[in-house]
Amino acid sequence: TGRPTQRLSLLLLLLWPGPLATPGMEDAAFPHLGESSQPPPRACPPRCSCPRADTVDCNGLDLQVFPDNITRAAQHLSLQNNQLQELPYNELSRLSRLRTLNLHNNLISSEGLPDEAFESLTQLQHIYVAHNRNNLISKVPRGALSRQTQLRELYLQHNQLTDNGLDATTFSKLHSLEYLDLSHNQLATVPAGLPRTLAVLHLGRNRIRRVEAARLRGVRRLRYLLLQHNELGSSGLPAGALRPLRGLHTLHLYGNGLDRVPLALPRRLHALVLPHNHVAALGARDLTSTPGLAELNLAYNRLASARVHRRAFRRLRSLRSLDLAGNQLTRLPTGLPTGLRALRLQRNQLRVLEPEPLASLDQLRELSLAHNRLRVGDIGPGTWHELQALQVRDRLVSHAVPTPLPPAKFFPTPSPCPH
Repeated sequence: TGRPTQRLSLLLLLLWPGPLATPGMEDAAFPHLGESSQPPPRACPPRCSCPRADTVDCNGLDLQVFPDNITRAAQHLSLQNNQLQELPYNELSRLSRLRTLNLHNNLISSEGLPDEAFESLTQLQHIYVAHNRNNLISKVPRGALSRQTQLRELYLQHNQLTDNGLDATTFSKLHSLEYLDLSHNQLATVPAGLPRTLAVLHLGRNRIRRVEAARLRGVRRLRYLLLQHNELGSSGLPAGALRPLRGLHTLHLYGNGLDRVPLALPRRLHALVLPHNHVAALGARDLTSTPGLAELNLAYNRLASARVHRRAFRRLRSLRSLDLAGNQLTRLPTGLPTGLRALRLQRNQLRVLEPEPLASLDQLRELSLAHNRLRVGDIGPGTWHELQALQVRDRLVSHAVPTPLPPAKFFPTPSPCPH
């Protein structure tokens, strides 16, 4: 009788389910029925990479259709270097958390950019819509950017934007915008309605013929204005046109056909970059409005010694770099600022070098005189005696060197997505 009882007890023991599980007592490391020990894979569009939960990188896949299974959690989306022709509103509207949208180098046209394209993307901080192949974007639809109040950077360069493709409301709602790149387009005027937060405005390589002060009154915080390779000519920058820009640091006017230094520039201007224009003279008062100027680049103009006034530089006590390369100077300018550290005079027609113009330049570190008409006997005795700080002499510089661009935070390199 003992054995059947023992067998029954053993059978009951084997079948006993054990104590009821209580919350917090499960073995988290042990896979439960129907579950895997690995977390489920994160959804990612085919062929794309998703290195983080908030990042989707579909760069260079020759996509012709906007991916339809991008996670709603995406904050950084790269679709650059593809064949996209349009932005579907129904797909974009799902991605309300996007902060970076990179559409650089696609086939998007104005027709493929619907009015409500970015309507739901209110968290956007960076938009890259530059270098769309065949230069297809000629306008930004009215209201397309009206809700992007957090947008800090907008890249629209290398398209076919015209004055008719923008209006006074295109950028006016972008209350956080700091950097706007509209270079390499077909604009004839400075856009209206620029946001007051703007720090950098890039308008190089357009067709701008005249700059009006009225268009700049709202952007008094602007620090960098880039207008190189436009069509300003002799009357394109009238006196006082830039006066509203009281905090302007750098002005690029490279290659515009200007025949004189613009008058009444902002007093706090730090760098004036004017190479490859038609400036033929410097008067006594041409530079008096910018006493804080530290860099002046007048390389490859038409300056002749007889038309450079002896007091042209007298107010520029902060000047550290003066580039006069590629002009028609036959002698050194007089009255140079004593704090000058770099003087570039290569590719002129200097025939004589005398010590007097250099006597007070005891901080000069670089003097470039290559490709002139100087001979050893043309250099007066004692010419180098006062230049105790000189480190570079007769350095060959084959072309004008423009001022450095703004800090990296203002000119970020467009990348697929921040990783």
